[in-house]
Amino acid sequence: MTIRHWLWILAASAFVVALLLLQPILLPFIIAAALAYLGDPIVDWLQRYRMSRTAGVIVVFAGLSLINLLGLLLILPLLQDQILLFLHNLPNYLQWLYGLLQPWLGPLAPEGETWDASTLRKLIADHVNGAGGVAAALWSTLSRPGVVLMTFIGNIVLVPVITFYLLRDWDRLVGHIRDLLPRRALPTVTTLASETDTVLSAFIRGQLLVMLALGVMYSTGLWLVGLDLALLIGMAAGMVSFVPYLGFIVGLLSASLAILVQTQEFMPLLWVVAVFGVGQILESSVLTPLLVGDRIGLHPVAVIFAVLAGGQLFGFMGVMLALPTAAVIAVLMRHARERWLTSNLYLNDG
Repeated sequence: MTIRHWLWILAASAFVVALLLLQPILLPFIIAAALAYLGDPIVDWLQRYRMSRTAGVIVVFAGLSLINLLGLLLILPLLQDQILLFLHNLPNYLQWLYGLLQPWLGPLAPEGETWDASTLRKLIADHVNGAGGVAAALWSTLSRPGVVLMTFIGNIVLVPVITFYLLRDWDRLVGHIRDLLPRRALPTVTTLASETDTVLSAFIRGQLLVMLALGVMYSTGLWLVGLDLALLIGMAAGMVSFVPYLGFIVGLLSASLAILVQTQEFMPLLWVVAVFGVGQILESSVLTPLLVGDRIGLHPVAVIFAVLAGGQLFGFMGVMLALPTAAVIAVLMRHARERWLTSNLYLNDG
């Protein structure tokens, strides 16, 4: 390899090391960059109607803020009631789970010891704390409520400010990056960037709509079944459905547990299974083909691997970046395949 290749490898390595070292402070910047990326086409559209960049940003920023505020005012009171209800019923859930598992766990206890409900809770906590990837990252975060609260408040303050400045200067920042590229590589990089932008923007918008639609469907179905925690479980299942089958599994298990504890009957459980079964069928046959299609070009197994790998390497931030990164890699891999199929090494035997 030439010196130029080594310089590129060194620069890429330095970038990865910097991401690892700065990981604790990157989350608000990533969220702000994603919001600016999604809002830039709207600002560009407003600019075509003779509106200044700053005025367009203010209009978009105010519109998004108003939508989010109205959504919070409508949903937060309902979610608050359901969260309080969940915390109130949590001892009942744990006691029911202990009663269900105790006949199987009893023989597994060390000689001379017994496993009661408190031992079971500690055992579950130890196993979750020792797990890797996404579960460990989420558990570690949730186990420090003071840190979570301060981080949440800091992000609430930082994200809008960073989003505003990024959105205002988005075209200028993109232009600066373009000016720094080697002239010989500019046509190839421009083509890759354009294709990546098309794939990524379409995928993100479609996936957000799928998540929202599933959250509404699951919440409505569970409400019709009579589940007290319908909104909380339904919306949570919809929000994690960006990982194939994760929303279905999480929602089905949590809703089944909640309905069994609430009713102590078997028939409502069948209706819960029906709700998530219908939701899964509609997601795979209607929502995803209609709203997302094949825009990302990744097999579901590759999507699952990307999310788990991102969580293992970078925690919650890695989970958020997994699918956008996978979409970019998919574009690069398609171009690499095209070059390989036209290369002399592939076409010539020797």
